[in-house]
Amino acid sequence: MSDLTLFLKKKFWSAFFIAFLFLSCSSSDLERNPYLAEYSFQFPINLNLPEYNDLKLPGGSVLIPQLGHKGVIVYNINGNTFFAWEASCPNHAPSSCSQVQVSDFIAECSCEEYQYNLLTGQLLNPPEDVETLYPLLFYRAEVRGNSVVISN
Repeated sequence: MSDLTLFLKKKFWSAFFIAFLFLSCSSSDLERNPYLAEYSFQFPINLNLPEYNDLKLPGGSVLIPQLGHKGVIVYNINGNTFFAWEASCPNHAPSSCSQVQVSDFIAECSCEEYQYNLLTGQLLNPPEDVETLYPLLFYRAEVRGNSVVISN
């Protein structure tokens, strides 16, 4: 298989995954998280700066502590697609233990050890006795040249 064919397949599946993610939820399916207030911001990340080297490879992530409640996790999906998630655990009010820690494609809250998938934001280990649980709060991440702009 040629390099061009592999490249086009990766682009197709990346676009398919992103379209599926956004089209699979209607606005009526989403309930606003009562624990996390909405912040309005726009933050450019220059990928040429050394503090963002981890974002140059698929699966790399960086915490931007000055954004959001407990920071924003920026995650490189496939080399040129980025997702941004609130770093505060979405299933309780922000507290000293509620900042999620990232390992591979998982974000874990140390308060109750909830684990979230950084590809979808979904809770991976929901307890059986809780009815309403929230996914990670998603922020926009747009590639502009050698930068990724995170905004809400």
